[in-house]
Amino acid sequence: MQAELEAKKQRLDGLRPLAPESLAALERWFDVELTYTSNAIEGNTLTRQETALVLEKGITVRGKPLKDHLEAVDHLEAWNYVKDLAQAATPISEHDVRQIHALVLGRSQRQEAGRYSQTQRLIAGSKVVLPAPVEIPPLMADFGQWLTSVEPGCAAAFEAHYRLVSIHPFTDGNGRTGRLLMNLLLLRAGWPPVVIGPEHRPDYLDALEQRQTGGDVEPYDTFMQARLLESLDRYLEVLEPSTRSSTGSPTA
Repeated sequence: MQAELEAKKQRLDGLRPLAPESLAALERWFDVELTYTSNAIEGNTLTRQETALVLEKGITVRGKPLKDHLEAVDHLEAWNYVKDLAQAATPISEHDVRQIHALVLGRSQRQEAGRYSQTQRLIAGSKVVLPAPVEIPPLMADFGQWLTSVEPGCAAAFEAHYRLVSIHPFTDGNGRTGRLLMNLLLLRAGWPPVVIGPEHRPDYLDALEQRQTGGDVEPYDTFMQARLLESLDRYLEVLEPSTRSSTGSPTA
């Protein structure tokens, strides 16, 4: 799969600079898709279409919790911050991770935004033992040093996500922050962002737990590579006329 990823990445690089209109359409699509999927994995009840209404029209969906609306707006703001960071020349730091988290919970759980947990965290349905609260600051300091020195790319992006969710430094929002951090490292290296949908949740959590409990890296890497391949296919479908179906251009 790695060879296929590299081949399709070369095809994408060969299309640069990307047409502004197509790039804008892709960005709008990923704004909604990443927000919908990342929140849905964590139990947000907004559908894909409802998420689009909240983000693009500012419409409140009747019958849905206020928290779900706030989480959608928070995630988009965090994603926009990540896109800005991807264009910066400065190394990614521990501070950036905390700032991403602060935006992820900025409206929905303001009291926890950007703060390391002071209580023991547990992952429901998992045997993984998370670090104690007293261990979080030194672990995150080490993680921050690693982030500032690592070369952005697929391997670094997947590893950053794994390390952060395994430290699990925050009371809530660890998964959303980890996925945004992963996509920050991908964007900096010229890759598209990874989308992990609610339909992928069982395989996603299983792959993480296999690595966390037994050190088996292959299921995790294979899962992430497959999701990245899907995003590459989406980009190429929109940007390469030869890959489009005979029914016309896809809606981005």
